[in-house]
Amino acid sequence: MSNQLMRVLHFYRTYLPDTIGGAEQAIYHLCRAGADLGVENRVLTLTSKVDAPPRISLPGHDVERVVSRFKMASVELSWSVLRRFRELASESDVVHYHFPWPMGDIAHLATQLGKPSIVTYHADIQRQRHLLAMYRPVMHRFLRSVDRIVATSPNYVATSDVLQSYRHKIDSVPLGLTRTYYPTPDETVLDHWRERIGTPFFLFVGVFRYYKGLPILIEAIRRTGYPVVLVGDGPLHQEIRKLSQQCGVTTAHFTGALSENDKMALIRLCRAIVFPSPNRAEAFGMSLLEGAMMGKPMITCEIGTGTSYVNAHGTTGLVVAPNDPAELALAMRALWEDPELCAEMGRNAALRFEDLFTARRTASEYRRIYEAAVENRRGAARNRTQVSVGAVPSAVQSDVAIEKR
Repeated sequence: MSNQLMRVLHFYRTYLPDTIGGAEQAIYHLCRAGADLGVENRVLTLTSKVDAPPRISLPGHDVERVVSRFKMASVELSWSVLRRFRELASESDVVHYHFPWPMGDIAHLATQLGKPSIVTYHADIQRQRHLLAMYRPVMHRFLRSVDRIVATSPNYVATSDVLQSYRHKIDSVPLGLTRTYYPTPDETVLDHWRERIGTPFFLFVGVFRYYKGLPILIEAIRRTGYPVVLVGDGPLHQEIRKLSQQCGVTTAHFTGALSENDKMALIRLCRAIVFPSPNRAEAFGMSLLEGAMMGKPMITCEIGTGTSYVNAHGTTGLVVAPNDPAELALAMRALWEDPELCAEMGRNAALRFEDLFTARRTASEYRRIYEAAVENRRGAARNRTQVSVGAVPSAVQSDVAIEKR
């Protein structure tokens, strides 16, 4: 790997500190780990906060924000960001898009800078089917034009109808985390949660969205009576709490959004991570990765995405059928009643994390892809130059031949 500085511009619709989702976490860990490998990362994003500072610095990378005042079908759009994108992209060696976000497609196709470009394909578009029909031609033109497409797991490549058309230029690089980037909770914090919740318990961490399978989890809790801590907030938070009350569930503990310190304390104390997402909009599951990093077994659903890549059935946890509360309850019971099995699967999860999911490994793979994209562009430029130069003697020879006649 070259030691030469590589300048990369990431372009995504939202970022820290405004939002804390899986894609944002993935970009953060990639940028921070990449800084140690000679990658100078910059993130260009949108913000809805009109008083937000336009530039902020985070560990290992800088963030530039453009205010967005327009949203269509829950998609943030900004025409003013195009000018800043053009300026920052022209200063970069590689442009790194994060899909899905139509504004990225538009910026790439509208500016036509000819820069080496890659896209991390986080997930298929699952909702807005009518709008997808109109957007699809733009999407495919964008995907055809980028140099490389990076999927976050081989599982997703195998099950995505969109990606089947681009297998010739797909790399599979799993998302990664760095344990030292997280706080280590002290005994005071751990004791607080032991007293509030008790132990053992299952843990769910995530935004309360339609694809998280939370109604299925509530039903599984009703069937088993096991304590489950649900960390997070989101559009369905109140709806799920109300459902829990209607079902007479008394062992579901809703904490709302928590600090990283409290979240890590709960991961450390829990019996296992339960992650019942039944929809392939759940493309990977960063909270699963956090659990594996901390040596916790997992329960997930088989939906053909990265969740079954992080959680290897029978080795690091259990994988059950989606939308099946009875099977989910059985898996919870298997781990609840067998602490030794939990411990073994937790150890396996930690080992698998170290083998496949560290941010340094992810950043190293991306650096390789960046360098290959740059070199391929240079090679193509050299070939065009050689063809152009090689054409001159032929033309001269033709002229000479004509004169002899």
